[in-house]
Amino acid sequence: MKGNISLGKIFGIPLRLHYTWFIIFAWVTFLVVFSVLDRSYPIEQRIVWGILTSLLFFASIVTHELAHSILAIRNNIPVKEITLFVFGGVSQITREATHPRAELLIAMVGPLTSLALGGIFYGLHLLLASANQSLAASLMWWLALINVVLALFNLIPGFPLDGGRVFRALVWHRTHDYHRATYIAAKVGQGIAYAFIAGGILLIFVLQLWFNGMWLIFIGWFLNGAAKASYQQVLLRDALTGITARQVTDYNCPLIPPHMNLTDLVQQYVLPTGRNCFLISWGAGLEGMVTQQQIRRVPRSRWAITSVQDIMTPASRLKIAYANQDILSVLQEMNRENADHIPVMETGKVIGVINAEDIARLVHTRADFGASSTRT
Repeated sequence: MKGNISLGKIFGIPLRLHYTWFIIFAWVTFLVVFSVLDRSYPIEQRIVWGILTSLLFFASIVTHELAHSILAIRNNIPVKEITLFVFGGVSQITREATHPRAELLIAMVGPLTSLALGGIFYGLHLLLASANQSLAASLMWWLALINVVLALFNLIPGFPLDGGRVFRALVWHRTHDYHRATYIAAKVGQGIAYAFIAGGILLIFVLQLWFNGMWLIFIGWFLNGAAKASYQQVLLRDALTGITARQVTDYNCPLIPPHMNLTDLVQQYVLPTGRNCFLISWGAGLEGMVTQQQIRRVPRSRWAITSVQDIMTPASRLKIAYANQDILSVLQEMNRENADHIPVMETGKVIGVINAEDIARLVHTRADFGASSTRT
């Protein structure tokens, strides 16, 4: 997900904040200040408590996602990162569970954690109320309620929500067919998404509740896209399972000496081949990489006096793939860096480059010929 802000690591798991999260932060703060708290309190005091409540809400979501992540790691499923965005949070795992029981446990632990947090905040509400701390008590009540709502919302059987993953685990257990279970869960998820959209339209045109209706439509639109994307991600992973970087490497990528000027590079390599990416090497070592986009940034009048070394991305700033590395991890690196090309090394020597277009072509070919792996 682009536009992320790194917040460090929790239990070794990178925590990132997407810029859209500030939307929900502002909305929760506004809601607390003007709807939850009694307006008899000074506005400055309500704003401070509103921000504090938003931060506690933020901590609740992080705890929810950490529960998913920790249980995934205990089931030998690596977690790449936790990202918080406008609809809450998501734990980005590098592969799916290999058994329906593990899928069920990982999915259920999030809502159960939110329910437990709801109980904790409710206990704090009772404690503060008995101490005549009415302002803090009302906020604890609201946090208890919102955590219970969060748990119930996530239990909706709309894939990829937790409830949708629970539903997939049950179907998977019943059918012993991971692909069929994922397909059914994704279709049910899309159906629920359309129901949200229809409900939002009814709220707008029947009850004239524009904000609530638009919010439901927005949630439905998001769930529909997420269900499709999640199913496509499963197909992608299955299509690439067992493939190594060596099998996708373009070995014909020419190695360009760093002292070559841009005029010679364009005339000798770019125009005859149409390639977009060139590796820069002197001997066996990798010096860097240059793309057509980098060449275009230089005025043509300066091509003859500009070497590829002057504009290349140095090897120290490049992500490197290794010949025996599985292609799924390579693709994750490319997506994380928003890169269309990645050099491939073997025994300390550069042997070629992997292009995003070649990976896409491989996925389509294997899908057309039914070469995805089977899971039971």
